[in-house]
Amino acid sequence: MGTVTIGVSIAVPEPHGSLLQERRAGFGDAAAHGIPTHVTLLPPTEVDAGALAAVEAHLSEVAAAGRPFPMRLCGTGTFRPLSPVVYVRVDRGAEECAWLQSRVRDASGPLERELQFPYHPHVTVAHGIDEAAMDRAFAELAEFEAEWPCMGFALYEQGADGVWRKLRDYAFGGSVVPPQVGHVERGSIASR
Repeated sequence: MGTVTIGVSIAVPEPHGSLLQERRAGFGDAAAHGIPTHVTLLPPTEVDAGALAAVEAHLSEVAAAGRPFPMRLCGTGTFRPLSPVVYVRVDRGAEECAWLQSRVRDASGPLERELQFPYHPHVTVAHGIDEAAMDRAFAELAEFEAEWPCMGFALYEQGADGVWRKLRDYAFGGSVVPPQVGHVERGSIASR
């Protein structure tokens, strides 16, 4: 059957997702249009194609144990010089993302793996491009803000063409969004 490369992430909803994807492309990141805007829970991971049913069952269990939570993106950060990445910060929801990613990679499931770096939830907006473009991404998105109620996550597969495609959504088991959370209809970027 061979292997497939999968990932698990929380999608950044519209209009914010498309806006950040376009900005990423505008900074010169050639991979931008092949990667939906997201917060990673499981980085690219190679698995046997025959194991996808077990992966899906495991992710269903993780989602059933999860509850909706408020997500807020605000400002920028970078992993430079350790890794050539500029990102939008997860200002609210980071603890919930950390809990979810640890359950996704739990030793009792089919996706146990070590991470190259300690887990740090974020939304990549520039990766592996020249330093001037990375600096521009960091500065131009410094005022970006977006907020929404996170209701679940999704499983993606990377195609032979390098494009990530959603295989399945996983809604959290709880149905109540904390009362202070509402969808904010904005995704502001300061023009410079």
